[in-house]
Amino acid sequence: MAATDWNAFTDQTNARMAALRKEMPDVAPAFGSLAKAAIAPGELDSKTKELIALAIGITARCDGCLAFHAKAAKRHGATRQEIIETIQVALYMGGGPSMIYGAEALAAFDALT
Repeated sequence: MAATDWNAFTDQTNARMAALRKEMPDVAPAFGSLAKAAIAPGELDSKTKELIALAIGITARCDGCLAFHAKAAKRHGATRQEIIETIQVALYMGGGPSMIYGAEALAAFDALT
């Protein structure tokens, strides 16, 4: 991951995803509904669900996942220490590559507003 400006990265990715959503008028809204339902509070609160999504993004090595779920976790009240503990679990489950992507996730969390 070469991006250092996480805000610019999310802006660019949002624009690309908006263009793609226009090409998939039946599927894109369904995916949006799935995302909204999956993150909605239930037995787990939305912050916890975003931390889970961030850990999966780290282990899957998904740059966009890091950016969007770090930003959403912050929006739902996640602290920097909670991000670090999420990275620890991802490292445990994903090995060395998760250390690299964990560092990227922390950088994204620190940079995104």
